[in-house]
Amino acid sequence: MTAIFNEITKFFQGLRPLDRITVSQWADKYRFLSPVSSAESGQYRTSRTPYLRDIMDCLSVHDSHRKIVFVKAAQIGGTEGASNFVGYAMHIAPAPTMFVQPTDKMVERLSKGRIDPLIENCPELKQRVAPAKSRDSNNTITQKNFPGGLLLMVGANSAAGLRSVPIRNLILDEVDAYPQDLDGEGSPIDLAIARTRTFPNHKIFMLSTPTIEGLSAIEREFLETDQNYYHVPCPHCGVMQPLVFANLKWEEGKPQTAKYKCNHCGELIAERHKITMLANGQWVPAKPENVNHDVIGFHLNSLYSPYGWHSWEQIARDFIAAKENPSKLKVFVNTTLGQTWAEKGEALPHRRCRCTARPPGVRDCRLVCRQTQLFDRLPRNRGGHGRNRRMGRFGSRRG
Repeated sequence: MTAIFNEITKFFQGLRPLDRITVSQWADKYRFLSPVSSAESGQYRTSRTPYLRDIMDCLSVHDSHRKIVFVKAAQIGGTEGASNFVGYAMHIAPAPTMFVQPTDKMVERLSKGRIDPLIENCPELKQRVAPAKSRDSNNTITQKNFPGGLLLMVGANSAAGLRSVPIRNLILDEVDAYPQDLDGEGSPIDLAIARTRTFPNHKIFMLSTPTIEGLSAIEREFLETDQNYYHVPCPHCGVMQPLVFANLKWEEGKPQTAKYKCNHCGELIAERHKITMLANGQWVPAKPENVNHDVIGFHLNSLYSPYGWHSWEQIARDFIAAKENPSKLKVFVNTTLGQTWAEKGEALPHRRCRCTARPPGVRDCRLVCRQTQLFDRLPRNRGGHGRNRRMGRFGSRRG
């Protein structure tokens, strides 16, 4: 009788509607980080990366946005946000879900390094997915079945995988590393998005570190959005502003002295203030005329990296080590600044320069270096395109 009673209890518990919670609320309540996939194991805290809250909440089932575009620097928590979306979809809003990585090898790494620990360390997910070592084929490296849906992990180099089944939730990770044309069938991004057409309430989460100006898929998508930048308050004057590399200052040859110069009052801000600054930040659209309920875009560089992660001192050191080497500088621009790289000799149209260079209110032009392009810090003569499209020169100085 007890066994029957327990089964009946579970049945009625299954009929009970789940709480209406967001992705970030789900992560804070149910997510535990494994030391296998995170440098900070234990209970997940959105407060550690508060800039991800709004991004994750746009992925919630009751939010109206259908496409969320995230241009990001490396190692700021973007993929963890995507993992939270996966856990939320398995537990709160089950549906067919696809997680696309650039290659099959990266799919295996994702599955073993992130998704398996996500399931293993969350009892609510563990009871919904069969053990990986069981004879049940519903849990493999590339597919995880759960009540009401499944998770497919696919490489962008596999046309067959991208054509597999209708999908409601689609995660396109590191899209700038995808092939531009897949076996003559077109863009893998377009092939994957086509899988969502039968679901009017679909979610598409596209995130990537950008690469080459004019070839970057994530930049192309971002330019079609309202282009949100994270504004944080100055601890001295309180004025909200985005963090830009041009305002990171340090004494000549002393990157350990790196501080941020307020764009309003000019006071230098020590990095210890970043905890409070991030906690009180907010996303502000640079293109409010593009705001709509279907598509939203976010941009974040490494200056926002939480205190104790990638420090301002390390950013200064990385720049000093890279500034004389175009190959290293390209990596710095892409992975630290979260910006596309303009190849040698390119001069871009003024209108496009204004919207891709930096958040509004910082400067009204984009600097185009004779050899490379990196805002104000290159120790060379630089030129910039202003409103009248005339080429001006800016004095050479070091940060």
